[in-house]
Amino acid sequence: MKDHANAESERPEAVAIAAFLRCLESERRVSAYTVRNYGQALRRFADWLRKSDWAGDWGAVVPAQARGYLIESQQGLSRRTVHNHFSALRNFFQWRRERGATTNPLAGLTLPKLPKSLPKFLNEKQMKALLDAPMREMDNEAIEPFIAWRDRLMMELLYGAGLRVSELVALNYGSIDASGVARVLGKGQKERLCPIGRVALACMQKFKNEHATATDRDAPVLINEKGRRLSVRQVQLTLKRYLALAELPMDLSPHKLRHSYATHLLNHGADLRIVQELLGHASLSTTQIYTHVGVSRLQEAHKHAHPRA
Repeated sequence: MKDHANAESERPEAVAIAAFLRCLESERRVSAYTVRNYGQALRRFADWLRKSDWAGDWGAVVPAQARGYLIESQQGLSRRTVHNHFSALRNFFQWRRERGATTNPLAGLTLPKLPKSLPKFLNEKQMKALLDAPMREMDNEAIEPFIAWRDRLMMELLYGAGLRVSELVALNYGSIDASGVARVLGKGQKERLCPIGRVALACMQKFKNEHATATDRDAPVLINEKGRRLSVRQVQLTLKRYLALAELPMDLSPHKLRHSYATHLLNHGADLRIVQELLGHASLSTTQIYTHVGVSRLQEAHKHAHPRA
């Protein structure tokens, strides 16, 4: 079994994929999740190519194969996933061009358009019900105070600071100053400042004083019962539990709390460019989708309230 795994890793296509992923990690400093997803996309394409007697030479891949793979991918994957997979492939072939390759089978390839959809988010009443859920559970003696305050802090940081879940689990006590501003490393290892808000700061102080096992600068803010750093998966599962308890949509993810954060900021008059900076978006166009949420709510209010609507 081990010999088979070694043989797989020594194939020419696998060697190239491994080199590309190492470059992503060491030079481009992308997140571990991007490296994992790009690796899965490239190996999936390689497996598909192998079905047609492909010998593993990336330079031998032709546009017709790329088009065929795109057509087949659309039968089993969502459009969003197809776009994500082909983003990985494009980056890979661009990386090869930078190292002297003369071909790019994806050149000129047109992907299916993505449906325009507004980000899902919780309104302020729903958000309050979710944030209150750990305390209600503790009052009902369903969970211990450690879990209640930890989980409340987790959600207050996601919503109060608009953190990505990867940024949340990486947060250390030394990353947050006395005024309640967190210094986080976002996508592309870009540093940004995130005010976490007085409520989240108070929750953190409560948890730190009464439940934390370590509070030095390098100690993680969010820990499990054994004092170890929470994982992304643990955060996702914990949120699902409180969504169910608060009778809220179960398809909401930690990232949707970030959507709620941005939407509520704009609804209360925050400047779009400030929100862009708080979210760590490289482009203002990425942030502008939240203005569409605000406009849709205005249109809905107009429709229900105006006699001529």
